[in-house]
Amino acid sequence: MFILLLKLALQNLLFFGLHFEGKNMFPKTLSPKEEAECIQQIAEGNQQARDKLIVHNLRLVAYIVNKNYPDAGDPDDLVSIGTIGLIRAVETFDFRKGNQFSTYASKCIDNQIKMHFRKIKHRLTEVNINDPLESDGEGNTLTLADIIGSGVNVENEVELKIYSEQLYRFIREELTDREREIICKRYGVANLDGTVCRPLPQREIAKELGISRSYVSRIEKKALEKLRARFV
Repeated sequence: MFILLLKLALQNLLFFGLHFEGKNMFPKTLSPKEEAECIQQIAEGNQQARDKLIVHNLRLVAYIVNKNYPDAGDPDDLVSIGTIGLIRAVETFDFRKGNQFSTYASKCIDNQIKMHFRKIKHRLTEVNINDPLESDGEGNTLTLADIIGSGVNVENEVELKIYSEQLYRFIREELTDREREIICKRYGVANLDGTVCRPLPQREIAKELGISRSYVSRIEKKALEKLRARFV
């Protein structure tokens, strides 16, 4: 599941260039007939129909963020997180159960955002596994890591390394200096010089670079399209 989420983030989340600049920035919602046609085509393995259903439901993500989390931090980040839930909904929706897609997707989007806040809460209370728990008679400290072992899934670690290396290689080979700078700042990816910063919303990047937010958006979108083309 972890690797699936990584692939979705690289191939879909980045591609859609998640911008929270108002509902008008998102494509119009599909009509019931168009949505039904997309869902049927997805069941037949149509990738374009899948992408279309995701793109035309970004308004739903923005609506849920506005309605349920108006004071819960940067909406750009929440829309990005909620879109992962939307992608999950498209990947797992079964029209044969008679549910409406919008109802199912809304639950997936909201659950993804709630999961994000649960993880934040957990990180604030978790214990560092390297913190000493006690000492033996000879003064050697015992840590939580000593007790539970490494617990590392080698297969996941290897796959993560492979996809990460691909992403960095594509960023280095495909993007211009300005595109690379914006992508690295926007998604917290290490730059060529090894520097890493926390992911920044478009308005902060625009202010830092002395350009308009719309220009940042255009550069980001073009760069993401280049990256997705390499991952296809």
